Amino acid sequence: MLLSPATKLTAVLCSASALTGPRRQALAFAFQKSSNNDALLYRRPAAAHYLLSRSQQHTCTHRNMSTSASTSASTDTTSSSPQEQVPYRVALLQFPVSHSKETNIQTATDYINEAASKGAKLIVLPEIWNGPYATAAFPEYAEILPSIGDDLSAMDDIDKSEQQKQCPSFDLLRRKAMEHNMYIVGGSIAENEDDKIYNTCMCIGPNGELLAKHRKVHLFDIDVPGGIRFKESDTLTGGSTVSVFDAGEPFGKIGVGICYDIRFPELAMCMIQRGCRMLIYPGAFNLTTGPAHWELLQRGRAVDGQCFVLTASPARVEAPASASAEDDKDGNSDSSSKYPHYTAWGHSTVVSPWGEVLAKCDEKPGIVVCDLEMGKVEEMRQGIPTGNQKRGDLYTFEDRTA
Repeated sequence: MLLSPATKLTAVLCSASALTGPRRQALAFAFQKSSNNDALLYRRPAAAHYLLSRSQQHTCTHRNMSTSASTSASTDTTSSSPQEQVPYRVALLQFPVSHSKETNIQTATDYINEAASKGAKLIVLPEIWNGPYATAAFPEYAEILPSIGDDLSAMDDIDKSEQQKQCPSFDLLRRKAMEHNMYIVGGSIAENEDDKIYNTCMCIGPNGELLAKHRKVHLFDIDVPGGIRFKESDTLTGGSTVSVFDAGEPFGKIGVGICYDIRFPELAMCMIQRGCRMLIYPGAFNLTTGPAHWELLQRGRAVDGQCFVLTASPARVEAPASASAEDDKDGNSDSSSKYPHYTAWGHSTVVSPWGEVLAKCDEKPGIVVCDLEMGKVEEMRQGIPTGNQKRGDLYTFEDRTA
């Protein structure tokens, strides 16, 4: 994970390897000084990392959520109490996804609660977090989701409403947004509407309102020789909207895409033209495209739009040893399970308007927490005013959905 002292940014990568099961143990941490003189690195076995700016007054703790016990990375006594919410703090949730929707919903619950305890005001979940990333699996895990403007009051009933039963994943996100008074960019889940399946991101405000609903516009149909073959269009239908919502101060307008959407600068520019200061892409790049393009594309969109770019990926779950080499080439098929195995690249990331990687994690489960200096957007746009320097006499750009 990286930290740029120039941004006066606090970045925290919290291991969540112990967050998904009911049996959690108090964890002991070893302390060491990072090679970066401007940061302190806290480690524990199994790759839990905490990176804190030395100029900040935050302490580093791991809260054991199954008991009242907590341990500090330093020798000082620290409180295990949740941190007060910070208005400009974001959290990227990178957690493992299983074939059990019930387990995935519980995992998401744990991670959301942990991010809230770190003071996050806005959180981002990964792409396809409630079931396996496999075209054949999408119809089974799909939910009937509400639309913007729908009356969601029935979902507030203590007894499970029909609406809740149709969309348990969305119900969780909505309840947690209200419980923690936060904005949730809900990664994505498969959606079923009129016998069509979409890859859909639900964006929810602190009062439980559905602020944006983005259906993945560009479907992931690729065939990389010697790499990976995948065709979302076998099952999915592409969306047809440019998705933007207003998160108020300090974040302002936020644009949302999903994974493969990040490869299309035209979509990003539509969102920038609508006033976005931040672009968010839940994604699940693979081991072929991930190391080559994941960070590159994020930095490209950040520099193009002179904005922050946030991404959240599922944590990497390696293919079972039983998978053959041919299966792996064709999408990491696992013959011992119902659906093919997909290995995500991970590396959830925050990029600044300057194109700097401010914070990121590796492929393991974790939470990336960043304090964003939103003033950097205006600073960048004023210093390098490309938005005012377009040559309309030579070329034009048209947002046909505006």
